[in-house]
Amino acid sequence: MKAPYSQPLALLTDLYQLAMAYGYWREGLAEREAVFHHLFRATPFGGGFAVAAGLANALDWLRDFQFRKDDLDYLAEVSGRDGKPLFNEDFLEYLGRIRFECSVEAVPEGSVVFAREPLVRVRGSLLQAQLAETALLNIVNFQTLVATKAARVKIAAGDDAVVEFGLRRAHGIDGGLSASRAAYIGGCAATSNVLAGKIHGIPVRGTHAHSWVMAFDSETDAFEAYAEAMPQSCVLLVDTYDSREGLRRAIAVANGLRHQGVKLYGIRLDSGDLAKLSIEARRELDQAGLNDTKVIASNDLDEYKIVDLKQRGARVDTWGIGTRMVAAHGQPALGGVYKLGLIKDEQGNWRRTAKRSDDAAKASIPGMLQVRRFFADGEMTRDLIYDELRAPAGWQGSELEASGDSGSAGGEDRSEYLLRPVLSQGRPVGSEDSLSTARERCRDQIASLPEEIRDLEPVLTYPVDLERSLLQERGRLAGPNID
Repeated sequence: MKAPYSQPLALLTDLYQLAMAYGYWREGLAEREAVFHHLFRATPFGGGFAVAAGLANALDWLRDFQFRKDDLDYLAEVSGRDGKPLFNEDFLEYLGRIRFECSVEAVPEGSVVFAREPLVRVRGSLLQAQLAETALLNIVNFQTLVATKAARVKIAAGDDAVVEFGLRRAHGIDGGLSASRAAYIGGCAATSNVLAGKIHGIPVRGTHAHSWVMAFDSETDAFEAYAEAMPQSCVLLVDTYDSREGLRRAIAVANGLRHQGVKLYGIRLDSGDLAKLSIEARRELDQAGLNDTKVIASNDLDEYKIVDLKQRGARVDTWGIGTRMVAAHGQPALGGVYKLGLIKDEQGNWRRTAKRSDDAAKASIPGMLQVRRFFADGEMTRDLIYDELRAPAGWQGSELEASGDSGSAGGEDRSEYLLRPVLSQGRPVGSEDSLSTARERCRDQIASLPEEIRDLEPVLTYPVDLERSLLQERGRLAGPNID
């Protein structure tokens, strides 16, 4: 089953995209070949890296792109400030014939990425590439943000499991589905979101609510009933009334379960001093011979709270993360942008383009951008952004000179290109990665980061340089004093 946005939803866009498309069509520019890049300007959460996510869903949207009859009927009714239709009938007929035929290169999901690097490159007709902008940013920006948050939480948790259960606090239905998917890529072991489990194949897990306990005459009755209903996956929430008393009642129920061959999988703490309570819980569970029973903690947790609890000696096996993960606490948006880097002129020659700005961070990078990543002894050392149209055939690295201070890290023994073909003239290239593959890629690439950059508060900035001739071209087009 596909997610809801993998349907013909061409109107999932901003009005100005359609206004520009109409203008391109009127000016005879609609079929002019162009290249756009999707990137973000600053690393989220004050961290040292981000995790690319959302590509598969974006490709679903692009492959299914078309304006349906009811879409065109609606657009025919959209009027300007003068009350007259914005779009004429010939243009709407043109839109009705469009199918997405651009070529797309992208960073694989789960990849570690950095500011200024293109996550997606779209090449094709100016009109079609322009119409891809809003949905592409909507899908990839959000999932990249949540995957990055999940990866940070997993770094804090270390070998402990992390479960995402933020659906009730997510930003709408699709926000919940997208967040569950992205959190899994970032390192979560499971989700409470059953629909995400069905659509994306993510393992689903859960306990029970306080209302379950409150619905019975006593906490013991509630625990016994839940154990009887869910003997194969029994986790008891012990803090409805008093966490310590709840723990003792859970242990008593667990002792009864053992005689029936049923195991208490875990107890969950959802309030109070989680460090102190988890230490007590672990001690009492072990004393009762329940060494395998897990201690699960929740309650508005994030990476910083986990680090604090661990420093205080918390004995937690699984961390349940809800609101602060799916709402990307601390970073409301990724700030990804979509910029034109090339367009062909009337003679079919490429013309490089760049946005000028007094804010150097907002000046865009011209060209057909690609990123080459270098490694030494399995560790990432630096990334180099360059213009493919200027790269010599069979480039091995020595022909292009890095512009930054990092230069060569020394001892580099391997490199790879980050942007890889995923659509060729609208058709899929190769097989699509599974969600598990993206999750494994995230785990492996984070492990290959230098520790100083992997830290929640990095002490170093990962080197991302512009190739020297690209830097010069950017300065020429975007203005002086551009890094």
